[in-house]
Amino acid sequence: MESHIRRVRESDVDTVVSLVHDLAEYEKAPHECHLTSDQLRSALFGENPALYGHVAEVDGEVVGFTLWFLNFSTWRGVHGIYLEDLYVRPEMRGRGLGKALLATLAKECVDRGYARLEWWVLNWNPAIEFYASLGAQAMDEWTVYRLTDRPLTELASEAPAVEG
Repeated sequence: MESHIRRVRESDVDTVVSLVHDLAEYEKAPHECHLTSDQLRSALFGENPALYGHVAEVDGEVVGFTLWFLNFSTWRGVHGIYLEDLYVRPEMRGRGLGKALLATLAKECVDRGYARLEWWVLNWNPAIEFYASLGAQAMDEWTVYRLTDRPLTELASEAPAVEG
C-alpha cells in the first residue's frame, strides 16, 4: 500500500464531494449536507478561493480529505487554520492517514507563521481520544453558537446601512 498526502486538485472535486456526503452520513446528518460539485469547485478554484484542501491517496485512489480555511486570532495577531472537515474512509482508518492529514495542516501553520489549528468534534466521536493523544485540547469552556436559515435572515433584515 503506497499512500501520500497532496493538495486537492480540481479533478478531485467529485470524489471529495462524495466523501463529504459520507462524512455527513457518519455524523448522522445526511439530510443537512447539500454540497454539490459546482459549489466545491467554485470555493476551491474560483476567482477568489477562500477554501483549501488536501487529500490522502492510497495506491492512486483518494480515500480521505481535509477542507480548511483561514481564521484570525485577534489575541495572537496572526492567522490560523480552521479545519472544517477531516474524513478518512472507514476501511482506511488506522493506517496513519488522519494523522498525516493533520500533520500536513500543522506544517502549513508552522511554515506560514500561523498561531493555531482548530476544529470542532462531535462529543460522541471516537476520534476525540486520537486528537487528545496528539496534544489537542478540548475548549470545553467555550460554547459554539450558530445562526442559519430563518434566524439568520431575520437578523440580517435588522442590519443598519453600512458605508463604504
